[in-house]
Amino acid sequence: MTKHRQTVAVNEFVLRQVEGSGKTFSLDLTFQEIAEYAESQLYNNPDSIIDGYRDGVILIKCEPLMNKHFYSPLVKIDEHTVLEAIMTKRREQEKPYIQIRALSGNLLPTGRVDLILYHHDVLAETNEQSTNADWELISIQAVPLGIKKLPMGPITMMRNQLELPGGTSANYSSNEWAESINFWQQYAFLKPTK
Repeated sequence: MTKHRQTVAVNEFVLRQVEGSGKTFSLDLTFQEIAEYAESQLYNNPDSIIDGYRDGVILIKCEPLMNKHFYSPLVKIDEHTVLEAIMTKRREQEKPYIQIRALSGNLLPTGRVDLILYHHDVLAETNEQSTNADWELISIQAVPLGIKKLPMGPITMMRNQLELPGGTSANYSSNEWAESINFWQQYAFLKPTK
């Protein structure tokens, strides 16, 4: 019996991850090329697949050779880090939230890249699918060198658990909440200068 090849397409949400966005980005790979890489890994390298925060969400752990293509926007917070808090929102239908960015600091080198994929069924729950593919690339995370796991941000967790607009239904343990808050007290995204 032939194994069904799961398709991976680009979700519109990931298109915001470009240079100057304050998010992980690539200068030399298109979103389509990244989705094709994820599809290849999904089919040919099952060891690269990590379970996400709920059924229908997975991470593709990229091969080390992919690190050179992606830039991490994270800095380590210390007593010299200048921080800025603003009210913003990711999409028109979402409620505003307080976003904290570092205004100073050195970007951390990329140690690993994770590609976050959502299954079509999960996206369809909130009508956020962009295609009819089995999976869609939602986010790209350049994990800094020396960090084993990049916890989801507490704002995203809150949006998911309370099933607010822009969230996907999930429940988190008290330990997951504590790990997220602990991590994001030590690291911040560097505000883009562009």
